[in-house]
Amino acid sequence: MMFNTVKLLSITFLFIAPCQAFTKIEPSNISWPQRNWIVSTPEKEGIAKEAIATITKGIISGDYGSIDHFLIIRHGRLIADLKYKVDYDEAYRQANKGKAINNEIDKASKAKTIPEQYNYNDTLWHPFFKGSKLHTLQSVTKSITSAAFGIAVDQGFIKSLDQPIYPYFKNYQYDKTDPRKAQITIEDVLTMRTGIDWYTEGGYENDKHSTIIMENSNNWLQYILDRPMDRKPGTNYEYNDGASVLLGKILRQATGTRADIWAEKNLFAPIGIKNFKWKITPQGEADTEGGLYLSTYDLARIGYLFLRKGQWQGKQIISEQWIEKSITPLVKDIVPDNNKANPGYGYQWYISQKSGSLIYLAAGYGGQYIIVAPESDVLVVVNGWSLYKKSKKSFLKAVSSIIASIENK
Repeated sequence: MMFNTVKLLSITFLFIAPCQAFTKIEPSNISWPQRNWIVSTPEKEGIAKEAIATITKGIISGDYGSIDHFLIIRHGRLIADLKYKVDYDEAYRQANKGKAINNEIDKASKAKTIPEQYNYNDTLWHPFFKGSKLHTLQSVTKSITSAAFGIAVDQGFIKSLDQPIYPYFKNYQYDKTDPRKAQITIEDVLTMRTGIDWYTEGGYENDKHSTIIMENSNNWLQYILDRPMDRKPGTNYEYNDGASVLLGKILRQATGTRADIWAEKNLFAPIGIKNFKWKITPQGEADTEGGLYLSTYDLARIGYLFLRKGQWQGKQIISEQWIEKSITPLVKDIVPDNNKANPGYGYQWYISQKSGSLIYLAAGYGGQYIIVAPESDVLVVVNGWSLYKKSKKSFLKAVSSIIASIENK
């Protein structure tokens, strides 16, 4: 599922960093995680502990919704590791006036139409996978899928991002009378500019939302391909969960390997990620729009790989060119008509820039984030699930205070 765009708009351009983009960090001053992350202190890494204490107080009081795990890493060293225990069964009951959690009542109602892994009130699946430490990432999955896709491009399985996508779906029967559908390129899919109509009015509470219909269907790809076009591809950004599903199928067709298996071998294993869960759609494809689960520590490895421009302990896992393209705002403004300073969008990553200061992030429905501040060499990772306790304050605004507190170390 998508990250709530309205929430995202409120955190754009809140980060303050005095140095220019991509400040060079001396290799001797950085660390790499082995089995665990190396632990340091805020003071040693030049961050005011008071800024972290303020966020901690806010999380405990519920000002930032329901946060399960919050990490701050600087120079590759863990300086904040905050875990919180949330009773999501009770949170659901309180939010729904005493009703039992849906995994208890849906056997006679919604369970007939909502697969258990897409019932977002089912605490066997959300936010943690069946009592494990693996946390749903929702649309952060998209950014990680893009990284895996970039490796396939680097290895030559995909020759050009300007090529149309239709050859990858030649085994599907769908209406091709609209010539615009044949014009959709791989880059259009990566940047959410497919031109495919994707109904999102009313959010995910609306049963007519295209993503809800897709997730309840038996053939996701067929549903996406059958959707009509509403504009010329490559011209306008429109958030579309289906686009990321298409991306996963293109990856499989190009490499001959399903997206989750490809990612495990080429992305996860090289950076030390051993445990994950990836939802599989009814037709046997990896759910590349929101189906990945990782521990918060392993999610941080993805962010750190990007912070180090695709390199991991001397080995280039993803090309620097792909990293740079991913965090370049090819879409300059995701909501150009509202006269606000909105983020841009690259290859399934959001980008915020102001006065030469760069912040980029992956964001998921309910409150999962990878936030990378390369000028300050800071990585912030959050796993949350704020479906029942909405945030009163901007969590990412609070994070900006951490970056603003950085001393020259």
